Amino acid sequence: MERLLLPFVRRDLKRKIVLISGPRQAGKTTLARMVCENHDYFNYDYPPHRIALRERSWDRKKDLIIFDELHKMRGWKAWLKGVWDVEGPKPSLLVTGSARLDTARKTGDSLAGRYFQFRLHPFDIKEVKAEIEPEDAFSRLMNVGGFPEPFLENDREFHGRWQKTHTDMILRQDLIDLESVRDIASIETLIELLKHRVGSPVSSASLARDLERDPSTVKRWLALLENLCVIFPVRPYHRNVARSILKEPKLYFYDTALVRDDQGMRFENVCACALLKEVHSLSDCAGRTAALHYLRTRDGREIDFAVFAEGRDPLLIEAKYGDDAPSPAFSHFSAFFGSVRKIQLVKELPKEKTYPSGVEVRNAVQWLADMRI
Repeated sequence: MERLLLPFVRRDLKRKIVLISGPRQAGKTTLARMVCENHDYFNYDYPPHRIALRERSWDRKKDLIIFDELHKMRGWKAWLKGVWDVEGPKPSLLVTGSARLDTARKTGDSLAGRYFQFRLHPFDIKEVKAEIEPEDAFSRLMNVGGFPEPFLENDREFHGRWQKTHTDMILRQDLIDLESVRDIASIETLIELLKHRVGSPVSSASLARDLERDPSTVKRWLALLENLCVIFPVRPYHRNVARSILKEPKLYFYDTALVRDDQGMRFENVCACALLKEVHSLSDCAGRTAALHYLRTRDGREIDFAVFAEGRDPLLIEAKYGDDAPSPAFSHFSAFFGSVRKIQLVKELPKEKTYPSGVEVRNAVQWLADMRI
């Protein structure tokens, strides 16, 4: 199945190094190999490949050189900069990796001006609609999540077995690679607690009490799980960015099937994943500034998602599994933004409708399949 990022990766490889980051087993290596058939591939986890990389002994007649897990090499950014500066854009260079690739990219500027980055997400309805009917794709996302292997297998038992291995690799390989963490069992418990708190603001202090740990330790663990692409935060919107970062985020899972067996909660997580993927696509592929937030007042009025994209009116979205009555919070928050789009996504919806206030009640599956934010 061809990924939506593929044509953009091919475009950018003609002029820059391309970095592809994202969750483990989201399909980064498969995407890299699909770029062109005439490529040379090196995985830093494989000892013979490590030797070849030290010797820089790849086939320079190939059109593309793929460096997988290169971030595990000490000083990989300086090494890659040297290769690019000396040899230039031919053959093209593509680097894939997960947590540390993205974390290291955020620190230092060794590669400044030499690369473009893409963040690969698991499947969503929009990406697979050409081959899988949207309702079927939605059912898979709810039951087995969007990671390619369990999504295509479409079997809950298979997902359960796959997920156990997936989590073990993240916590016992990637986590230790990022930071020395001894209390793996408590982090596993933290993940279990988060499965029951999707869609609600999450307090580090509250989690710390449940885990009987220091709040600063729990906050560090949450940051690690974010860097490892297990969870992602959606923060409350505030015109002062610093204040929004300090306020309690809502946390969602990249693997939607991890959310506890609650239709509404899992449905909201499916919507969050699709919206974040679209926001990242706008930034990575089109260079447009975009952000995903939620809105909440001190008295509890809330809008699930607010998308702010360069050149577009703000988009307010409520996600409801079966409630087609427009949220009263739309009218409250509309006053703060002037021109704004208001959409309530409903999974079980007999008929789509709009209101004089501008609120649109839309079939969630079809809207997510055709999404444009």
